Amino acid sequence: MNWEMIAAVGQLAAVFVGIPSLIYLAVQIREQTKERRQAAVHALTEQWGALTESLHNNPEMAAIFLRGADSFNDLDSVSKLRFSAFFNRLLNIFEGMYFSHAQRILTGSSWRAIERTMTDLIAYPGVQQWWEVRKHWHTEEFDQLVREIIAKGKKPTAFSAFNLSEVSLPGEKVTCDK
Repeated sequence: MNWEMIAAVGQLAAVFVGIPSLIYLAVQIREQTKERRQAAVHALTEQWGALTESLHNNPEMAAIFLRGADSFNDLDSVSKLRFSAFFNRLLNIFEGMYFSHAQRILTGSSWRAIERTMTDLIAYPGVQQWWEVRKHWHTEEFDQLVREIIAKGKKPTAFSAFNLSEVSLPGEKVTCDK
């Protein structure tokens, strides 16, 4: 056996050892990528849950949310601030989900569910009034998406079973002037 034959056998052995190692490495990288994607979506979902918790744990915030959805312009200054803080956080989460979908981290079916929720909320005149004041807080891409949703002109129905003109803050006298 000469040196060339020994070198060829060595190279062949390296191929047989190297290929399974490369396959294993590729599988590990794929699994880590999948886990990172799931973690990103989970974090956004947790943020959304924590935010909406503020509505069912705080009757005053729930009333501000419903009143603001009906008319942001009719809210008093403090309620406008609270509504803005809530909606900005909510739309930041939606924006994160939008970009997660664009980067193929969030599945199409999950994104469509989020888009339906956004469409239901953005249909309300108060949300559209708020968006005109605060859209500059978001990316141009997300602003375009929201403008497309508004342009569809969907009738607001998400809270149609609620009489928004009768929503009052805790301890506030209910007046119906609409």
